[in-house]
Amino acid sequence: MSSQPLIEVRSIDFVPLEERHGKVWHLWPIWFAGDAHLATLATGALGIAMGANLFWSIVAIVGGCALGTFFMAFHAAQGPQLGLPQMIQSRPQFGHLGALLVWGVALVTYIGYNAFNQVLAGQTMHELAGLPTRPTMVVFTLIGLAVAFVGNDLIHAAQRVLAFTLIVILAAFSIGALIAVPLPAGQLDPARFLLVPFMMQFFAAAAYQLSWSIYVSDYSRYLPPNVGVKAAFWWTFAGAMLGGVWMMLVGALAVAAFPQMNVIAAARAVGDAIVPGFGTVLLVVAFASLITATSLNFYGASLTLLSIADAFRKVAATVKNRVISLLIVMLASSTLSFSASGSFMHQYELLLSILIYLFTPWTAINLVDFYIVRKQHYSIPDIFDPDGIYGRWNAAGLIAYLIGFVVMVPFFSTHLFTGTAAKAIGGIDVSMLVGLPVSAIAYLWLCRREKIGEFAAQLT
Repeated sequence: MSSQPLIEVRSIDFVPLEERHGKVWHLWPIWFAGDAHLATLATGALGIAMGANLFWSIVAIVGGCALGTFFMAFHAAQGPQLGLPQMIQSRPQFGHLGALLVWGVALVTYIGYNAFNQVLAGQTMHELAGLPTRPTMVVFTLIGLAVAFVGNDLIHAAQRVLAFTLIVILAAFSIGALIAVPLPAGQLDPARFLLVPFMMQFFAAAAYQLSWSIYVSDYSRYLPPNVGVKAAFWWTFAGAMLGGVWMMLVGALAVAAFPQMNVIAAARAVGDAIVPGFGTVLLVVAFASLITATSLNFYGASLTLLSIADAFRKVAATVKNRVISLLIVMLASSTLSFSASGSFMHQYELLLSILIYLFTPWTAINLVDFYIVRKQHYSIPDIFDPDGIYGRWNAAGLIAYLIGFVVMVPFFSTHLFTGTAAKAIGGIDVSMLVGLPVSAIAYLWLCRREKIGEFAAQLT
């Protein structure tokens, strides 16, 4: 098929046909467990912390997760078709060197998430066992690093075990909470609607799910190339949607029930109200899932860092290079986590806002290119050739990204900056709803002017 190499490709990124294995349903547990962990718990608590009640937090979480996961899951089909990780697929849209723009953004995402994961890990073990925070963060990071070093197969196996364990734990927690945990008055009252915290929770959930887009093909690229778009989409969507929504709802419920506590302590208190000690069980399993989520970040960051280096000088797929790249990422995330202030929720909210600003234009451009412009037809050797058909710089992708980002700026709303349009609508951040269509239309128009689609059709 046209998406396979026309000549032999040996790269740190490409998975040859003879190494493809696995089943498409394996995407479900990796994204269910990948979403059902402590950081997701914290994401679900953001709306309650801003003043929303539980009823409207539930609506915002489900709606936001549906929006973000919808776009994220469409990226999953790219892995089996191309055999490439997600970020390397940006070269046809942005060029061999132009793709460094989004790779840099992806690297910041990996490092930022892992920094917050390390902080959460330290807080959790301090809550559970009274352990000192910083030494715990170091041990947690080293375990995640070790899993990432072993690689894809271990991550898949660990996620499958965790996924089915989490289903049992979350089902027991959900049923028990409905029976045994009373909520403060007004938490389930539909009349208590506050627009700003509702929209903040909605887009925080959407941004959190959308940010998985930079990972998703990293773990589907090992599947056989005959895996269809529909199957890859639905198995990914089902896993990420269920895991994300369920764990965010646990976070929202916990903080609604115990508003005086932080989200970790509140989740433990809810669990213990069901059965003494059950809160500890919940946090331990969610902690284990956080380890594998951190491994996902380390693994993806390592691939991205090696790809960045490979853009300037050919990088061999050696153990030494993998170790060096993993250590660099670990040091960066650890430095950030140790310098983080005590205002965890404010910093985490800011990270999610930044991610939605940076990745909204990219996801629109990447999906339009794959499904509409080139209709899934790419020349793999040219993706790795700086002088190939995709060039060093692709003006269409870069200009469309810039247009999409610039039109979003007036709609930004964070505690550091609020755009004029956001101020006019009460501080509500709807930048994602603006950036997606504008970036997609701009890229499609620019590509048609350059007749990229006609050229791609020749690869068929």
